[in-house]
Amino acid sequence: MMHRRSLLAGLAVLPTASWGRPPAKPRFTAGRVVATAGLPGVVAYARMDLPGDTLADAALAAAPMMPASTLKAVTALYALAKLGRSRSFATRVIRSGDMLVLAGGGDPVLSTDDLARLAADLAAPGQPAPARFAVWGGALPQIEEIAPPQADHLAYNPALSGMILNFNRVHLGWRQGGTQMSLEARAASHSPRAYTVTAAPADQADLFSWRDNGNRESWSVSRSATARPGSRWLPVRKPELYAGDVFQTLCRAQGLVLPAPKVIRDLPAGEVVANHSSPPLEEILRGMLTFSTNLTAEVVGLHASGAADPAGSARAMMAWLAAQGHGADFTLADHSGLSSESRVTAQGMVRLLAGPGLSAGLPGLLKPDPLDEDLGRDPTQTGQVRAKTGTLNFVSNLAGYLTRPDGSQSAFAILAADPTRQADTSGQELPAGVLTWTRDAKRLQRDVLAIWG
Repeated sequence: MMHRRSLLAGLAVLPTASWGRPPAKPRFTAGRVVATAGLPGVVAYARMDLPGDTLADAALAAAPMMPASTLKAVTALYALAKLGRSRSFATRVIRSGDMLVLAGGGDPVLSTDDLARLAADLAAPGQPAPARFAVWGGALPQIEEIAPPQADHLAYNPALSGMILNFNRVHLGWRQGGTQMSLEARAASHSPRAYTVTAAPADQADLFSWRDNGNRESWSVSRSATARPGSRWLPVRKPELYAGDVFQTLCRAQGLVLPAPKVIRDLPAGEVVANHSSPPLEEILRGMLTFSTNLTAEVVGLHASGAADPAGSARAMMAWLAAQGHGADFTLADHSGLSSESRVTAQGMVRLLAGPGLSAGLPGLLKPDPLDEDLGRDPTQTGQVRAKTGTLNFVSNLAGYLTRPDGSQSAFAILAADPTRQADTSGQELPAGVLTWTRDAKRLQRDVLAIWG
């Protein structure tokens, strides 16, 4: 394979000037870079120089490709259009007769530290202990897993409801041999034990297995995987009970004793005695696009659509795209990009970024130079990139904006996939060869950006 520096230098040949006219503006295209890289699979790309409405460089731009997490940029635009930048989501404590209700409002970034502040606010005026304690999560549909084809134990595949805590994840830690397993609702300042989730080592072939125990959920962990001390996040399947359990512990620390939590389907009328509001939607979306949180994408998408299920919510987002004139390039099954059924085209993504994306201020919400995280900083880079990555097994995408030193700007999308290997490994955790392929795909994306920049 040709060395990257030699290849890029060979492509950057300026046309010869002739007397009486200025030299032509060089038009560097990505085709030779892609061909030379020899990445197995399909590479589709498109670039649109701004302002403008025609593609400046493209290949396979109309090919339907899996968006992976680049779809979160589309979801962000949809949520901004439907909800507004300042929209926030409230978690309330309501007193209704002899019952205290923790009412989730679908706050996707609620943490244990937020619940601790809510518990302190509730206990400060000397609230009497209630006879009953309940949790309500009906502000959003109840969904057992946001991506059922994905493995059950993956932390980015939790349950969803209107009651969300710590992205509906619990932190599992263990000592050598799987002894002293602990499950914590871990946050920056507070990490109480999670009593509604249990874990134990077991002699089993599967790395993890999950079981519903009524008011509890339990995980069995392969004993061979716990030979050394370790930890990882696990998804929560009973989010109302999880949040209620944690809130009960935090209230007890404030001197307010609550009964065991019960999940209720209908929210009763009553007095709001404590309240916590989320950050504004703009801040939530910036975090979602920076850390690629799948649960946040599905939550804000459901809030924006008001649909009863993820499939209906995806259809509502497609209808919004069609109303913007972009419907033909998107076939969507979710908001996060986890679904293998979603498809986008490079030209559709670029046109959306160049139109509604710029109008909504999307560049300011995207992560700067996201390839640096995996490849390290490129000392030869002269332009600035703000973009969203998208990664599944044998899928690696990048979509966003390129700003050159002279201030000129382009919207771009580079979508790479090895469809056969993707289908064969869908839902698996780190299958053979995926790390090398993904790193090669990211290097290719960086080389294409160097040519365009």
